[in-house]
Formats: sequence, C-alpha cells, structure tokens
Amino acid sequence: MEKLKNNITQKLRRWIAPAVMFSSLWLVSCDYDRNTTGWQYFNDMAQSPAYESYTPNPNFKDGKTMQPPVQGTIPRGMVPYQYEKTDEDRILAALNLVNPVENSAEALERGKKAYEIYCMICHGPQGDGKGSLYTSGKYTFPPASLLSEKMLAAPEGDIFHVITVGHGIMPPHGSMVRPEDRWKISMYIKNELQKQ
Repeated sequence: MEKLKNNITQKLRRWIAPAVMFSSLWLVSCDYDRNTTGWQYFNDMAQSPAYESYTPNPNFKDGKTMQPPVQGTIPRGMVPYQYEKTDEDRILAALNLVNPVENSAEALERGKKAYEIYCMICHGPQGDGKGSLYTSGKYTFPPASLLSEKMLAAPEGDIFHVITVGHGIMPPHGSMVRPEDRWKISMYIKNELQKQ
C-alpha cells in the first residue's frame, strides 16, 4: 500500500510542474481588453509594408508598383474586344457596334461623370479639344475636337472603339473604363456635348 502511495505521489509531482506552468501561461495570456488582437510574433506578416500606386517598388523589374495586367489574361466578366487599332477596324467597329445601353437620364448622367473623369482633361468640358492638359501648355499637341464635322457624323460605335483602343496618339482606355461606361460616354458625347 505504501509503495502504491509513493508511486501515485511521484506521478503527481511529474504532472504538477507542467500543469502549473501551463496554467500560469494561460492566465497571463488572457486579456480583458476586447479592443486588442493580442500579441504579434511576426509583425511583418500582420502589418505588411504597403506601396502606393505610383511609388517606386523594388519588388518588380521595372521598379513600378502599378503593373499592367499579365499578357493574355482576361478580367472576370470582361469580353475580349475583337477590333484592333487600325483604320479598317475603326470603320468596321463604327458599322457593326451598336450601343446596348438604353438612353436614359441616369445613363447620360453616368456618361457625363465618366467623361469628366477620363476625357475632359484632354478634350475639354465642351468637347472642343481645349482641355486643361492642353491649355496649360503641359501637352503641346492639340487633342481632337469632338465637335468637328467628322466626329459629328461618327456613330456611337466609332467613339466606343476609339475610347477602347485609342487613335493616333490617344492611348487606349479600354483597361481603365468598363465597357458599359464607355458606351455611356459615347452616348453622352452624341446626345449632350454635340447637341449644345
């Protein structure tokens, strides 16, 4: 009986030290402040260093933070555009593309806002090609006037095509402006700017 008592006592002693240590750790780790997430052991994983869009970034070969989409990838929900930046394809786009967006006050208002964001800096508030980028002298080549005879005769499909792939020295805006907004910009140019 005495031997059994000694055996149990030795086993209890073996477990008491780890149990006391675990209990102490558990009590110390409890925090009554619900506004904290607790201790961080790897701060760089919890709070990674962020880079602003136009700042240098040593993680990429070209040193830029903002990277173009990977060649050959298609964003979810986007249908690849079938026309290229050529005069022939511009004519085909003008003949074949039809605006799927219904002409409404909301669509024209959204078209106006998108025009002010993406187009007005070059083409101007009236669409006459006298945007602030040109009138300030920062850009010496005059942008196209959307009020010229050629543009007055151009259908919405032509304007959509030029916004998408660009024309001349105008860069493409297809990756920046959603297709629906490109159609609304085209609608705004035809129904508001060119009617003034």
